[in-house]
Amino acid sequence: MNTSLAHLPANRQQQLRMITRIIRQAICPEKIILFGMYSYRGDPGFFLDPYLPDLLGTYDLLVITRPGERRSDYELQDIIENRCRETVPVTVFIHDIDYINHRLMEGHYFFYMVALEATLLYDAGFTPLAAASPPDLLQVRQTAQQDFERWKRQAGAFFRSALFNLEQQEYKIVAFLLHQAAEHIYSGILLAFTGYKPSTHNLDKLRRYTNRFSIELALLFPRDNSEEDRLFRLLLQGYVDARYKDTYHISEKEAGLLVDRIDKLLSVAERVCRNRFISLERMASSV
Repeated sequence: MNTSLAHLPANRQQQLRMITRIIRQAICPEKIILFGMYSYRGDPGFFLDPYLPDLLGTYDLLVITRPGERRSDYELQDIIENRCRETVPVTVFIHDIDYINHRLMEGHYFFYMVALEATLLYDAGFTPLAAASPPDLLQVRQTAQQDFERWKRQAGAFFRSALFNLEQQEYKIVAFLLHQAAEHIYSGILLAFTGYKPSTHNLDKLRRYTNRFSIELALLFPRDNSEEDRLFRLLLQGYVDARYKDTYHISEKEAGLLVDRIDKLLSVAERVCRNRFISLERMASSV
């Protein structure tokens, strides 16, 4: 695993040193690993688009905890992301060392690629990473397509139900169904590209996890101005607020805008994942 940040400009190196210090003070991790767009890349389809770093600005981190950590992965994730937010936004996956080593030994594609291409920012040195077994790329490609087709099918069903409820002027129900469609298609994209999906219903996290794979995905919900942010929040709140809170309100126009946006999301997901399958097939045939 790479341990140098020399491939990054000085300001990026400084930000990552600050992030590492914040995480070490917050949770005493076993290891901190930088993957994604700011780490080294061998497989251009795994940490994809080279034009995304300046657009997104966030760092993707795998934080490995020590055995016996009593706090949940979700709690630790929130602690890290909240404490780093004022410095530099981060997207964090949390797992304990035993889980990581098991995945490495079984040849799981995502963790194998992290071991191969990511950058080790910090190592407490108590437990080493296991040797990573190479994955079966033909099986990876087959599983990726099967997983994507399953999640895409469910996303499409939710989307069609949203269209029906839009006609019925049930806009709160539309918001919930569109949230479900987005959650399912984002999950399908993650599985298609990495074979790995964290257990979360948080749509903003799923959006951030998948943005690195395509500029088209990143631009669907940029959240770079008040209107875009408000529109995405209406979708984000569709999971709970639209169903249970009388204070939640979404207009016909807003529901229509979200329908259009999720329609585009489904279309972009289909295209980028088809390209991913082709890439995996080529990789498998070249081994």
